[in-house]
Amino acid sequence: MNKEVLLDLDRLGRLGMVEAIWGEHKTCEQIAVILRDLEEASQLALVTRVSQEKAEILLRSFEKAKYHSQASCLTLGPALVTNESLGEVLVLTAGTSDLKVAAEALLSLRCHGVKAEMLMDLGVSGLHRLLGRLDKLKAAKAVIVCAGMEGALPTIVAGLIPQPVIGLPVSVGYGVSKGGNAALQGMLASCAPGLLVVNIDNGYGAAMAALRIVKANLNENI
Repeated sequence: MNKEVLLDLDRLGRLGMVEAIWGEHKTCEQIAVILRDLEEASQLALVTRVSQEKAEILLRSFEKAKYHSQASCLTLGPALVTNESLGEVLVLTAGTSDLKVAAEALLSLRCHGVKAEMLMDLGVSGLHRLLGRLDKLKAAKAVIVCAGMEGALPTIVAGLIPQPVIGLPVSVGYGVSKGGNAALQGMLASCAPGLLVVNIDNGYGAAMAALRIVKANLNENI
């Protein structure tokens, strides 16, 4: 293992999570060193925020790596085996503009062996679309709700279903909505009791919150 990189290789055993690599502010060389160390340790590598340009360079060095363009993520090694007993987590988007962040959450869940599905375009401007999917929402173990603009969708979902709802603010919108701060503050100020909120565009973080929830539910039922 490279002495300049100190990886948390015990995280998978300790928390059930692989150590995700933040790719946006790392060079290709830095990412490559980490990928080699994880490959040597036979651990799945999940690199988030990887541009197409970086991915093309890395794929030339790691033929078994895969670039997930919708999520802007790169993986090396097989995902954990899907554990059906964990149930399903749904990832909702208010609109297509939320797709990149939602895809990061979806990929992160699937990498950790969680059955997950994305439901798109359920924003509050066409509320009938959401109401038409309530039966499916009520069958999920947890729901991640992505929204930009004023970020109202997670509040509405949390007021309709009893499952844990994780609000994921997205940096989409005009004027004061730009950057996702309006969505974040709206979710934090939600009148729906028990709504959980992660940071702006943090699809990976929302997925790991959902992972903790479904694993806790599984442990309780054993």
